[in-house]
Amino acid sequence: MSFTQRLGRTLRTPLGVVAMFAVFALLVVAIIGPIFWQDTADRVDTTAIGQRGSAEHWFGTDALGRDIAARMLVATRLTLELTLFATVIGAVGGFVLGTLPTVLGARAARLVTALVNLLIAFPTLLFVLFLAVVFGVGTYGAVLAIGIGIVPTFARLVQNLAASVAGADYVSAARILGVGRFRLIVRHILPNIAEPISLFLLQTGAGVLLAFSGLSFLGMGVQAPDYDWGRLLNEQLNRVYTHPESAVGPAVAIVLTGLAFNLVGEVLSQAGGRRGLRPTPDRDRRALAPTPAGTTSVTAAGGAGADDGEPAPLLDVDRLRVTFPGGHVAVRDVSLSVAPGEAVGIVGESGSGKSLTALAVAGLVPYPARVTARSITFDGVDPTANTGLGTSLAMVFQDPMASLNPALTIGRQLSEVAEVHLGHNRTQAMKRAVDRLRAVRIPDPEHRSGMHPGEFSGGMRQRTMIAMGLMGEPRLVIADEPTTALDVTVQAQVLALLRDVRETSGAAVLMISHDIAVVSQVCERVVVMYAGRVVEELPTSDLVTGTAHPYTRALIGAVPDMRTDRRLPLVTIPGRPPAPGEDTSGCPFAPRCEFATDRCRTEEPVLRGTDTRRRVACWHPVTTPAEEKTKSP
Repeated sequence: MSFTQRLGRTLRTPLGVVAMFAVFALLVVAIIGPIFWQDTADRVDTTAIGQRGSAEHWFGTDALGRDIAARMLVATRLTLELTLFATVIGAVGGFVLGTLPTVLGARAARLVTALVNLLIAFPTLLFVLFLAVVFGVGTYGAVLAIGIGIVPTFARLVQNLAASVAGADYVSAARILGVGRFRLIVRHILPNIAEPISLFLLQTGAGVLLAFSGLSFLGMGVQAPDYDWGRLLNEQLNRVYTHPESAVGPAVAIVLTGLAFNLVGEVLSQAGGRRGLRPTPDRDRRALAPTPAGTTSVTAAGGAGADDGEPAPLLDVDRLRVTFPGGHVAVRDVSLSVAPGEAVGIVGESGSGKSLTALAVAGLVPYPARVTARSITFDGVDPTANTGLGTSLAMVFQDPMASLNPALTIGRQLSEVAEVHLGHNRTQAMKRAVDRLRAVRIPDPEHRSGMHPGEFSGGMRQRTMIAMGLMGEPRLVIADEPTTALDVTVQAQVLALLRDVRETSGAAVLMISHDIAVVSQVCERVVVMYAGRVVEELPTSDLVTGTAHPYTRALIGAVPDMRTDRRLPLVTIPGRPPAPGEDTSGCPFAPRCEFATDRCRTEEPVLRGTDTRRRVACWHPVTTPAEEKTKSP
């Protein structure tokens, strides 16, 4: 159910009816008040000075014989205008300060955050009074004081909400496609935080109304001859004990209007209650955090293989390292290449550095990681230079629900690629989006393009991510665990789709997976990683009988097949991989390897082999054919 439908249902509840009536009454009074009662409110009657409440004057008259009730009705427009004006100032200022950390560099982001923290440390009331003195007594000074006074609180809320959304994969995908920072905020971040922001603004509006009335009551706000409810309350304060009704009227107007703001906020809260942000703490700030400058060097197109007559690799990575603060090296001297049209798989246990390697290639390493390499070349350029890869690189993330913007329809998200990079207008872009959905076998793509990601199944969302990559003409598709959490049938469909995409588009595929059996169905070559290192690289055809590293054999042995003896327990790899940040001497797999010797525990093996398609980092590579999986490797 869409937000509009939920809002309509909420408005039919008693709470919704009361909120609508309150808003309608305020709007009517604000519009017609000065039209019908302005003359009565300004008429001076010396014969009716200081009268009590009566049928003719409901709240009595003031010191000049003017009707207080009429003045309250006329003051409604100015009171609401000033309240909304101050709220808008606070919203704009808070939104700017709140979103700046997501688009600025690390240092500038920390400075903005520190400024917000400093401002929010002061009590809001004292901050507003200080600003009121600075800007001077009067209407506009009070508006600026209150508007700026609520900026820090609003900025803190926006910072937290924007950080939750900025780490989502769909923002990363937009970043890869070269979507500008302003468009990222407007199209991908703001729609997903609009509901809580709207609720906060409405609730803040009640506080702004109270603050503005308070300044006018103290004589620092609206000045004569103008008047708002706070000034009317000030004028009748000295009569509160003799004629309380004259002071009660403006006070009741302030309280009821504040309640109306809160009622509307509660209605929006209930209508939007089912929609939630999808924070991804592990990738927080990843998408918009800049890669440190000067950490990689761009090599000329050609790379490895250009001298021996082989086609130049599409992707060539030489000695890639990803380091986190504290000296923790998560990816250590990884070298790999992908030829045009080739499918290469990266496999290994969780924490082996597979996904981090792919993110480094795409320039999406999590902040504050540092990427260094002898060279990284994708289609002749350095992909980590934050120059925008356009549509030449497509990224299919692990969680498709986090990779798609829940606030936008499927068709709108796909069409953005064509609008940004292909120069299509909205109609042309939507037509191409429907065509791409049809290409990935989404049923009834015309209808489905108007649906939101939450209305798709897991398999359909994964196909949609592939379709998004195909909106352009990608030369490389990086698929990060594309079949995770999918059932066997859907998994087979996604793998078949990747094969078809490769055959029809000619794109190369770099697949990351912990399941070596899945990789073997799509890829021609496998790169095995362990503890952030490449320990073996070999053709997929040699996985069963040609593996040389004990770890690769153990991974294959842990995958049951039709030949596995069901009377025996499943094969497991003893021990555990090194923890993140754990320094190891020698071969990192030595504590779990049955072939380990003293040399393995003290000296780290280097990756070597007879050619670029078959390499192994082991002091005692296994040369005999792999054993049948009826016993442990």
